[in-house]
Amino acid sequence: MSSKEVMIDIYDDDRNFTGRVLPRKTKLKKGEYMMYVLAILERKDDGKMLITQRAMDKKWAAGAWEIPGGGVDSGEDSYTAVQREVLEETGLDVSKCSDRQKKPVYSYKNEDLESGDNYFMDIYHFVFPFEEKDVTIEQSESINHKFASLDEIKELNDNSQFLHFKRLMTALENE
Repeated sequence: MSSKEVMIDIYDDDRNFTGRVLPRKTKLKKGEYMMYVLAILERKDDGKMLITQRAMDKKWAAGAWEIPGGGVDSGEDSYTAVQREVLEETGLDVSKCSDRQKKPVYSYKNEDLESGDNYFMDIYHFVFPFEEKDVTIEQSESINHKFASLDEIKELNDNSQFLHFKRLMTALENE
């Protein structure tokens, strides 16, 4: 990643683009939101999901397990961002998945005025054939990866080692 500052689009309470673009590290005020995406990457043959372990130098939740995702850059829509994030973090190309999979299965809004961490989150669910040899983890983002069943992910969550578990479960239930 270049040292160039990443810019984000700012959305209002109703998820309308305000026309404002700010640096990603900006503390957002009431009524200002950025956008994030997450991707459930499920293998078609066995139903296991690809999860990654966050790098130890991450400021938040270092070493925790999660599903791939990240921030939506200025000028991107949610689907473009999820494709980019999945490709960057795992080496997998989800652009050829079915049209049904190109829409979020779950979206929510988070407002944390104290930290200025206000965002919309879109969670996508991609089910497609891929194998271990297809996965290339971005070392600056993750230190490990594995294919996990829902029971294995639940166990990681029970041990406080998995991020976004409730949201993941809600997304899967919403389908």
